[in-house]
Amino acid sequence: QVQLVESGGGLVQAGGSLRLSCAVSGRTFSSYHMGWFRQAPGNEREFVATISPSGTYRYYVDSVKGRFTTSRDNIKNTVSLQMDNLKPEDTAVYYCAAGRQAGSRQPNHYAYWGLGTQVTVSS
Repeated sequence: QVQLVESGGGLVQAGGSLRLSCAVSGRTFSSYHMGWFRQAPGNEREFVATISPSGTYRYYVDSVKGRFTTSRDNIKNTVSLQMDNLKPEDTAVYYCAAGRQAGSRQPNHYAYWGLGTQVTVSS
């Protein structure tokens, strides 16, 4: 069983930064593609970023390119999302997820999910 726990959310002013972390239990962490998604009230869950098992390949939704960076540490079993130049429209609950499909932007391709962490960006 794989369990994921996100941390690092909070309230920040527009233009500020936050770093989200996701701690993953299980010995097979390094074999999973890891994804970040977000969901704002009334909206569907939206793809944000994904990173391949080795960290070589990373894909982002256009709205965060150049502002967000995802990385992973396969020794510490963690994946991170560095968020810079935050905007009010980035406000959402952010989730990390683990799956087997390369480069997927579809939530249903990820088998394991954390409970999420709230990010609020004030204008």
